Amino acid sequence: MTAGNNHDEPLLHRHPSNPILTSKDWPYSINSVFNPGATMLEDGTTLLLCRVEDRRGLSHLCAARSANGVDGWKIDPTPTLLPNPDEFPEELWGIEDPRLTYVPELKQYVVVYTSYSRGGPGVSLALTKDFHTFERYGVIMSADDKDAALLPHKIGGYWALIHRPMTALGAHIWISYSPDLRHWGSHKVMLEARRGAWWDANKIGLSAPPIETPRGWLVIYHGVRHTPAGCLYRLGLALFDLEKPEKCLRRGASWIFGPEADYERSGDVNDVVFPCGYTMNPDGDTINLYYGAADCSIALARTSVRTLLEWLDANGSCERRQRAEDL
Repeated sequence: MTAGNNHDEPLLHRHPSNPILTSKDWPYSINSVFNPGATMLEDGTTLLLCRVEDRRGLSHLCAARSANGVDGWKIDPTPTLLPNPDEFPEELWGIEDPRLTYVPELKQYVVVYTSYSRGGPGVSLALTKDFHTFERYGVIMSADDKDAALLPHKIGGYWALIHRPMTALGAHIWISYSPDLRHWGSHKVMLEARRGAWWDANKIGLSAPPIETPRGWLVIYHGVRHTPAGCLYRLGLALFDLEKPEKCLRRGASWIFGPEADYERSGDVNDVVFPCGYTMNPDGDTINLYYGAADCSIALARTSVRTLLEWLDANGSCERRQRAEDL
C-alpha cells in the first residue's frame, strides 16, 4: 500500500495461495525457507533458488521448480548448492539470499549470493547453466557487504554489480564495475538511506535484481526502520539511468509494500517482506515478485512495470542528494 494508507490502491497484490512454500513442503528436514532468487527457464518453468536454513541455523540454497510459478513445486531432494568452507572459507557460516541474472553474452545464469563467516557477510558469485553444477568465483566483495545483483549486460564495456557495503558513510546502495567479474572498482553510491524518521532511514538495500525498462533501471529496494518493537522491513521504488546506472532519475517518497498479512508479521523475524527475485510474464509487463515473509516462508505478489512507473511519475521526485565521494 502506498504511504501506509489503507484507502490507497495497492501496487502489489498478494497471491491468495500465500505463502506458496514453507518448511512443510521440503523433502528433507529444515527450519525455514525464504528469500528466493527467481528466474523463468527457457521452457517457461519458474525456478526459485531458495535460501534454506537448517536446524543448526546455517543456510544453503535449494532449487524449486513449478510450471505455473504458484504451485506444483518440484523441489530438489537434496541441497542444490551447499557451503564449501574448505575451499571457500568465507562460506563457513552459510550462504544466503541469492539473486539470479541470466546473461546472454555468457549464455549462463549468474548467481550472486551472500557468504557468511567470522568476518561478517560478503558477496560471492557463481555461474551455472542448469542449476545442477556451479562454477564458483568465490568472494568478490569482502565483508561487510550484501544485497547484491549483477546487471544482465555490460555498461560501457564493464560488468556492473549493485551491492550494499557497510561503510563509514552508512548503509547505502552502491554500484561497482569490473572487466572480468572478479576484479571490481569505480565504486559509486547509487542511493543513500535517508535520515531521521523516514521509513527508509538507517539502512537500505537492493531487493530483486533491477528491471530494465525503456525509461531506465527500475529498482525495488528495502528500507529498514528501527522501532521500539524491532526492525521493520518495507519496500520502496527508484528509477536509474540506463547508461549511467548510478544516476537516480526518480525516487518515491513513501513505501509501496510492507508486512501486513499474518505470515509477514509473525515468524522467526517479525515484520519482514524481503524479495530477492522476480519473473516477467510473456506480456513484458506483469511482474511476479517472490519474497521471504518473516524469515519463515516464501510468498508471491504481482504488479506491473506500467503500474510502478506510473506511481513513480505521480509520487517520485528527481531530488538532489548529497553524494559520497566516489572511491
